[in-house]
Amino acid sequence: MTHTIGISGSTIMSNEKKFNELFQKKITHIEIGEFENEQAFQRFLQLHRNSNKTFGIHSPVFRSGSKYDLLEKFQHSPEKAWHLFEQEIRRLVQLDAKYILVHFPYFQGTAQNPEILIEQGLKRLSELQHKYNLPIVCEPKLGLDRSPKGIEYLDAFPLASWKKYGLKLCIDIGDYLLAADENALEMIQKWKDHIKVVHLHNIEFMNDKYIWIPIHPSHEDDGKHYPIKEILHVLAESPDIYWVLEHTPHSNPLKHLLMRGYIG
Repeated sequence: MTHTIGISGSTIMSNEKKFNELFQKKITHIEIGEFENEQAFQRFLQLHRNSNKTFGIHSPVFRSGSKYDLLEKFQHSPEKAWHLFEQEIRRLVQLDAKYILVHFPYFQGTAQNPEILIEQGLKRLSELQHKYNLPIVCEPKLGLDRSPKGIEYLDAFPLASWKKYGLKLCIDIGDYLLAADENALEMIQKWKDHIKVVHLHNIEFMNDKYIWIPIHPSHEDDGKHYPIKEILHVLAESPDIYWVLEHTPHSNPLKHLLMRGYIG
């Protein structure tokens, strides 16, 4: 059983000027995407080559790409989204990425025949994974206005059908807590044998908005944050997990609090 501690490029909003913050001694893996341009991507790759870290790519590689469109149009048509995604995979195969992560399933809200759409998407993802021999990790996401439908549709999807396609999952702790609250653990347990990546953070509410904040032991009983210890214990039973630490820069965490969360 191998567990890897990583950090997300979202902590610096993939800002090229702050790339050095991702290459910390205690961190062995970086997950990043949505680069501003080709120059920024090349700068990251150069830093990676001079480090001893692994990396995974969170699709889209560039901010202009498709982030939510594989099943229904958000910014691009699904067919264009599939084409762009395959282009990214083809390129990453040459760069020693450990995986590419994609928002799937993503539904803006209520959908017609979601089980059929999910299975059709899984088939295409599986074909791409087999064709290019690059692991594809699926991250179910909240939809518009925090719609939990995508996560709920996945929860209702037959486990036996998922197994046929050989794809791994990313569980975003925050999205599952917002989608299911006290039922999040039960929903996560269903998929524990298929989980490859965990996006690890807590949530802080600011009026009608929320931000991702670093995990910290004090959150378990402070009455303001979600307790996540039990969820982490369940996820720790899954083999070969990439634990990707996240927070949004807006939270402006103090460095000593960040490190306390990293080392547990």
